[in-house]
Amino acid sequence: MTISATAPRAAAYRGRLRWWTELPLIAVVYGLYTCARLLVRGDVDDAIEHGIDILHLEQLMKIDPERWLNRLFTNYRSFGIPADFWYASLHYVVTPAVLVWLWRRRPSQYRLARTWLMITTLLGLVGFTLMPTAPPRLLTSGHGFIDTMAQYGSYGWWGGNASAPRGLGGMANEFAAMPSLHVGWSLWCGFMLWRYGRSPVLRALGVIYPLGTTLVVMGTGNHYLLDAVAGAMVLSVSYLLAPRALRVIDRVRARRTGHTTVVATSVVPEEKKEQEKQEQERGAPKAA
Repeated sequence: MTISATAPRAAAYRGRLRWWTELPLIAVVYGLYTCARLLVRGDVDDAIEHGIDILHLEQLMKIDPERWLNRLFTNYRSFGIPADFWYASLHYVVTPAVLVWLWRRRPSQYRLARTWLMITTLLGLVGFTLMPTAPPRLLTSGHGFIDTMAQYGSYGWWGGNASAPRGLGGMANEFAAMPSLHVGWSLWCGFMLWRYGRSPVLRALGVIYPLGTTLVVMGTGNHYLLDAVAGAMVLSVSYLLAPRALRVIDRVRARRTGHTTVVATSVVPEEKKEQEKQEQERGAPKAA
């Protein structure tokens, strides 16, 4: 059975979800994300050295497309300006929109999906703390990268400090390149849209959005390819940790309240089994 917002099971799941508890929870995690980026700025010299090390490693592995993409975006406004708008806005718009969509359309999967995203964010903060990394645009001029956000700043609301609005550049941690949560969050969104989107358009967006984000973060000079790979790895580890974290939370809650909550063990529901069960019930002979 395909679970929808009108299905009885979906209604039951949503009955255990309250927007007035979900919003503060998400706000707290996002607040930690923002505050940690402000507090953990890292040493400038170390951050630049880490960035150069990553770039050299990519060159040894012959996987350094960010330089070519950055030249493309800086030489052609038709690529650079849309990419800057993409980088400065979609990261903060699409992810909350997908969360709301899941809550309304796939409530049985929302709680686990939300926990998956939160753990990804927290692990990303650990990465920022342990390895502050300067993005390509902040490396010395000899490396040939240009900050497209600064180059095309007159077209948008951002200044020369990442995607921060003009005058608020001091609030951004510019040494949070490794891992790329832009890529991690976009992959999470892409998975949700591909897996649970009913229309071909939604499923196509589930592929286009993470791919586009990966190209954008490199072309704008904000991330290396290995940052994107690290973002995907963090998301994969979080996928394994999320159901375990929920089981621990529910055990604690059960001890306090005396009620037991069933937690899905995968972001993908057992829809096939439910469909087979329904087909068997429809095919069974009626009692005389």
